[in-house]
Amino acid sequence: MKLGRRKFLASAGATALTASFAAPSAWTQTPKEVEVGLLMPLSGLYARFGASSRQGAEMAIDRINREGGIKALGGAKMKLVVLDCGDTAEKAKSAAQRMVAEYPNMVAVSGSYLSTFTLATSEVTERAHLPMLTLSYSDLITDRGFKYIFQTSATAGAQATQSLPIIIKIAKSAGADPKTVAIITDNTAASVASVKPMREHLLKDVGLKLVVDETFTPPLADATPLVQKVRAARPDLLFFLPTVISDAKLVLEKMNEFGMGQGKVPTLAFGIAMFEPDMLQTMSPDLLQGMIGSIGSWGGKGHETIAAELKKRYNEPWVDQNVISTYADFIVIKDALEKAGKADREAVATALHTMDGGPSRYYPGGRIKFDEKGRRVDAGLAIIQWQNGVPVTIYPDDLAVAKPIWAKK
Repeated sequence: MKLGRRKFLASAGATALTASFAAPSAWTQTPKEVEVGLLMPLSGLYARFGASSRQGAEMAIDRINREGGIKALGGAKMKLVVLDCGDTAEKAKSAAQRMVAEYPNMVAVSGSYLSTFTLATSEVTERAHLPMLTLSYSDLITDRGFKYIFQTSATAGAQATQSLPIIIKIAKSAGADPKTVAIITDNTAASVASVKPMREHLLKDVGLKLVVDETFTPPLADATPLVQKVRAARPDLLFFLPTVISDAKLVLEKMNEFGMGQGKVPTLAFGIAMFEPDMLQTMSPDLLQGMIGSIGSWGGKGHETIAAELKKRYNEPWVDQNVISTYADFIVIKDALEKAGKADREAVATALHTMDGGPSRYYPGGRIKFDEKGRRVDAGLAIIQWQNGVPVTIYPDDLAVAKPIWAKK
């Protein structure tokens, strides 16, 4: 009798334990919370950009949860997990490895601002089959055959191709006729990808001759040698591609010191570093007036509610690329969860690959749809300009809040 009772209890316990693993509970199938990640630089040289990405993520997730959460999952709330990827590719990769190890239930992530970081972190998320949305520009990100990476911004090459004819048109409409150009770029992945097609054919296609071509490693210690070369060549335009705010300030201040401010050499930037509020902390708005930027995304017409919330919650003066793109990322992740009907990485990835959410509301141009590489279909760009101390959107027309001006020589 005792032996039979022991066997019965052991058998019953084993059966119960097996059942607990084999049959998901109702809670597992319909969780109360769904973990989503934000993997951005929150320390070091790029911390400012990670902070604005976090603001966009928090606003989007608060809105989603306020409006009822994930309805296909019984109103489950989205829970944001924020991780710091630091300021080097090595730190970024380590942070991604910690993330996938510590948060096995995470269903999607947005990251990691700088293309160099995203190239590193996406290797980790790809192995973990964790869908990753990114605003990073480098063409390489979606040229590797990965299945779990989704690029919401136009690639660097696409942005260069789209923006140059528009910028030349703006110049000519103001009576300018630029013939020569200088390039100063850092050596990060997005910057390198942007200038590659310029050097190969785009400049020639729009009638520009390259007279200075300089590449530097951030952060800059001294901008004098770079600016001296530009002064000696006297180009009609300067294309400047920094990714660190301190580098942007250093070059612009040195140009002004050498008598080459916006009124002398119109400067066109690619990327966000030249258009952050921090630029105004040590520079007069007069030194920035008229500067044009080609950006993957920017706040504009139709984003007034987001701008008001950003101002109220974080005291930020405008909606930059990182705020609006990251905000949009989590709206897209929410829609993918609704389509998937379950909090599962593979299901979310499949939903992202097959969704067609119609025209984009928060990214410039195109659709909420991804091609076989994971690039957003027909993704456009925003062209912005410093006007009276504020970087305003001047292109495309459906987002524009101001007309362009041109700094004549």
